[in-house]
Amino acid sequence: MIAIGFVGVGRMGANMALRLHERGYPIAAVYDVSAEAAATTAAATGAVVVTKLADVTRAAGVIFTVVTDDAAMDLIFAEGGDSLLADAGGKIFVNCATVSPQVHEIVERRARMAGAQTLEGCMASSVPQARNGTLFLMVAGERGAFEQVEPILRELSGALVYCGPTGRAAQIKAIVNMVMNVNTAALAEGLGLGAALGLDLTELREILSKTGANSRVLETDGEDMQNREHSVFFSAAHAAKDSGIAVALAERAGLDLPLAKATLAQYRRLVDAGCGELDKSAIAELTFTDRLEGAKR
Repeated sequence: MIAIGFVGVGRMGANMALRLHERGYPIAAVYDVSAEAAATTAAATGAVVVTKLADVTRAAGVIFTVVTDDAAMDLIFAEGGDSLLADAGGKIFVNCATVSPQVHEIVERRARMAGAQTLEGCMASSVPQARNGTLFLMVAGERGAFEQVEPILRELSGALVYCGPTGRAAQIKAIVNMVMNVNTAALAEGLGLGAALGLDLTELREILSKTGANSRVLETDGEDMQNREHSVFFSAAHAAKDSGIAVALAERAGLDLPLAKATLAQYRRLVDAGCGELDKSAIAELTFTDRLEGAKR
């Protein structure tokens, strides 16, 4: 089987690497700005920890990147210095971070000049799905590159969709997360209002689940909001980033999205309060009376 490398082995990247290792794929090299994260994943998969990006490319034929934002993508695919694009001819990069569509397009152009290919591997799932190989993967880029790595992607996914040329998957992922974040903010306000009125929130959640107010977010986040359990699966900081990407796309398209803007403002408020590394469900801390101070602890 083709050797695989990983750049970024945080919550998602590490579990993807573990999944592929268990399915028999050799994980050749891992790179992360956190030496501890890299060492932990390497120990679990038999990979080598490298401290230069170029060494990941040298060791592997397919390289997954799971980094934080546009700036990180620009850095790892730099046109000079230590970069994944050094001696990258024939390599395929699968970029799984939620970043701006235009960044994916820039990275694709740079990779093509280096003789490599790139794909977007946008994920609409969380840590448990990364671990058990049931991610919902939206892939965009050259069809030929997709077909080459499709067997690997199917080991990671419960559903796999090819979306078209580079940029399309990132656009769809931005919309997915924008709608999810709006739903999360609305649920937080509903439960916060219920609490302020003295309602039984367990009963309220059950009633919501039987009506048009039901949602996937109610299932995943409702109890956590009620119980103030905000162990991170998808962080508030990432929610703010992703809603920001969607709002920027809307502005370029000449659209005004007031609900998305209001949700973005709430998540930025949560991040500014020092709660960015809590789960997105922590947005409820802004709507329940006297909660925000507790969220900081």
